[in-house]
Amino acid sequence: MKKNMGSADKGIRIVIALVIAALYYFNVIEGMLAYVLMAFALIFLLTSFISFCPLYLPFGINTCKKK
Repeated sequence: MKKNMGSADKGIRIVIALVIAALYYFNVIEGMLAYVLMAFALIFLLTSFISFCPLYLPFGINTCKKK
């Protein structure tokens, strides 16, 4: 897997995941919505740590800085 995510993209995804986790922790979101958003948060964290987003491939998006 070739990296296709830049540092700004990774940072935004991590912040979104943390916000979702905080909303769940403070019971702002609950039920099925909470489970769906937590799944997205986990996916955001995973893709941030590996610097690869599979949805970027079909669209040819690459936010990684060129060398």
